[in-house]
Amino acid sequence: MKIKSQYICQSCGFRSLRWSGKCPECDSWNSMVEEIVSQKSVSPHKKNRALNAKLDNINEITSTNEQRISTNIAELDRVLGGGIVNGSVILIGGDPGIGKSTLMLQIAEKIENLKIIYISGEESARQIKMRSERLGSRFDNFYVLCETDTDMIISIIEKENPGLVIVDSVQTIYTPILESAPGSISQIRESTSILMNCAKKLNLPIIIIGHITKDGSIAGPKVLEHMVDVVLQFEGERTHSFRILRGIKNRFGSTNEIGIFEMTDKGLTEVKNPSEVFLSQRNYGASGCVISSAIEGTRPILIEVQALTATSNYGLPQRTSIGFDYKRLNIIIAVLEKRIGLFLNKFDIFVNIAGGVKIDEPAIDLAIAAGIYSSFKDIPVDSETVVLGEIGLSGEIRTISYIEKRLNEAVKLGFKRIIIPKNNMKGLKKSMAGIELKGVEQIKEAIDLLI
Repeated sequence: MKIKSQYICQSCGFRSLRWSGKCPECDSWNSMVEEIVSQKSVSPHKKNRALNAKLDNINEITSTNEQRISTNIAELDRVLGGGIVNGSVILIGGDPGIGKSTLMLQIAEKIENLKIIYISGEESARQIKMRSERLGSRFDNFYVLCETDTDMIISIIEKENPGLVIVDSVQTIYTPILESAPGSISQIRESTSILMNCAKKLNLPIIIIGHITKDGSIAGPKVLEHMVDVVLQFEGERTHSFRILRGIKNRFGSTNEIGIFEMTDKGLTEVKNPSEVFLSQRNYGASGCVISSAIEGTRPILIEVQALTATSNYGLPQRTSIGFDYKRLNIIIAVLEKRIGLFLNKFDIFVNIAGGVKIDEPAIDLAIAAGIYSSFKDIPVDSETVVLGEIGLSGEIRTISYIEKRLNEAVKLGFKRIIIPKNNMKGLKKSMAGIELKGVEQIKEAIDLLI
């Protein structure tokens, strides 16, 4: 076995034989760390393995439905596509304190008649016990192992033969084969590969918790996300109680689903009707407040868009957005100035999506434009109206997707009127369940209807 030293970037995994202060691949400073890399010599006998390899005709391969383990948490099962698949490796990432470990304890509590091993590399068994008591959790077949050596972990898994393994976290475990420190690029890649082989060999599902970097991506090499079967992202603001579990990758289901939770003193609780929760504290009759509908995954969610305009005390007015793309906000402001004749160059503009959610789709453009206009004129928008539509640079209102799902959600919550793009009116009834539908083509037409 040959042993050599390399300098590996801890941000992108770039390898170099010499140290440099700046990574030539991702331009990160002080990220090149020396690691000892072992290279096994290639045996000449492996070249003859291709002679014994067997090719399978895809038409002769029998497909069977994968067996799933229900977590008894409906929001999580929806994101996973129906439950945890045996032999799969699931990677869950999220900010510190967002609730990843709490969710793992609740999974262990909800799953019945299954032996679960919780491998902790960050907390002691006493700390895990204290958290479970704080959450009021009761377990039937739950075991804690405080270990970071992958050789020891695999030996105990093979000995105990559990039904589910939870690893918290992948950045803390290591393999003695490599001399680099835990959390390094090579250690994360090799440790995950060992867990993957164990999961496939024993047909055992393994859930891995991963840390994230400051830009929101999972820490470690990008190949980590390619190796595992499912990648879930746990999102949310520390100052808000709502959490969103989003599917980034799923080999056994769709990535178009999300799960919504609320953090309470008893742990994470499922939000069955997020639209009703997000609109529960809205201020009726206030200028700048407009109701719109966003699609998160395949689920429609009614949200409250809040806008505020105020005279600027500086030469350069402020443009601030919370929960909405800042660059898109500037485009909407420019369209209002050019197509409506609204002079906003001396006003500060603030836009907020109530509830702490982040919306990244153009279907709420018209609602934001209406909120800014309403605040500027200090005239409220009808609180029983839902506003939908994407705004083009020429002021046209463009077609949006999932229009029927959005309309049905508005009907369910009792709204009386909906403003939608005119092209979306095709195939829809002009009145459904007592709701008045208005199709608009230009932003000026929509503003005249609303205000």
